[in-house]
Amino acid sequence: MSVVDYSDLSKSGPEKSLLAPLNKKAGRNSYGRITVRHRGGGNRKKYRIIDFKRKKVDMLAEVLGLEYDPNRSALIALIKYEDETKSYIIAPQGLKAGDKINAGAQADIKPGNALSLKDIPTGTFIHNVELYPGKGAQLARSAGNMAQLMALEGQNALLRLPSGELRTVSNRCIATIGPVGNADHANVELGKAGRKRNMGWRPTVRGSAMNPCDHPHGGGEGKSPIGHPGPRTPWGKPALGLKTRKKRHRSDKYIVRRRGKK
Repeated sequence: MSVVDYSDLSKSGPEKSLLAPLNKKAGRNSYGRITVRHRGGGNRKKYRIIDFKRKKVDMLAEVLGLEYDPNRSALIALIKYEDETKSYIIAPQGLKAGDKINAGAQADIKPGNALSLKDIPTGTFIHNVELYPGKGAQLARSAGNMAQLMALEGQNALLRLPSGELRTVSNRCIATIGPVGNADHANVELGKAGRKRNMGWRPTVRGSAMNPCDHPHGGGEGKSPIGHPGPRTPWGKPALGLKTRKKRHRSDKYIVRRRGKK
């Protein structure tokens, strides 16, 4: 079992004004039937309201501390602006308590500052990237992830996403400088079933261990093959590798190179 070192995090607890209730959307419905399998239990948690838009431009903010967020793999940073308002942001690598960060065209190119893509030098590693101007960050938000600004072409910016996909977005989209922190999250070993239960996951039974009336992979003597050209879900639909993206997706024209392609 391994854990991330949380010794540098704030010990004061979350900011209560930035918490929201988080209803569970798993388990049984009003009829008592399981509608979302393998979920249930787990520790109670509340949602931390994260500022993905960074609308307070040209206003310095001080980092009060880093905190753990049970709803995401990345750490979050509590910041306080000059007008005394507080907010949470995704904590980039290297950000620490006492640092000053800013947003807007005049901001420096340093971790935690947010700028439009047209104001960022090409080759810079970024995170919290907007897909559409003003909608809020949607790309490169999990622990250790980052995108790279490859080129600026007219009104568009060419990005290399963490998946390897090359994609164009509007150069008016906001992004934050630096990679996301807590990169050691990828090395965590849960080590025991109890930690998975604390995270809200219930046991999962393999289909090959079931009877044929319960799963397409079930039945047979000993360890039998699944008996199909490919894996199936419990309801007989193809699984593990079936492409579910629409054939004519509206964003296809913005993708220069799909992930996994050379």
